[in-house]
Amino acid sequence: MAMDCTPGLTPAVALFRSLGDPTRLAIVHRLATGEARVVDLTAELGLAQSTVSKHLACLRDCGLIDYRVDGRQSFYALTRPELLDLLRSAEQLLAVTGEAVALCPVYGTPAGSVVPVNP
Repeated sequence: MAMDCTPGLTPAVALFRSLGDPTRLAIVHRLATGEARVVDLTAELGLAQSTVSKHLACLRDCGLIDYRVDGRQSFYALTRPELLDLLRSAEQLLAVTGEAVALCPVYGTPAGSVVPVNP
């Protein structure tokens, strides 16, 4: 009989999965500096508009970002300041664990490159 060791962890798993994508994390990192339009994000991140829009929709569905309309433009911003605290805590944890996470054979990257999360 298999034991479910994740009762009550499902929302946290979804949160970390939403932040686990490099593009979404880059968008959150950028929005930590202030609101931005899709066109701003595509230019700054070097991504296609459809890609940015898809990831913005995911982050909106998670309640991490929202937008305001000004004329024909939509400006995206973080909804929760606690997200910045989480990102700062993650950066501190990464600083004390050295390269262990980046070198992890399951979740790390071959070159150990990590998207910076220090907003």
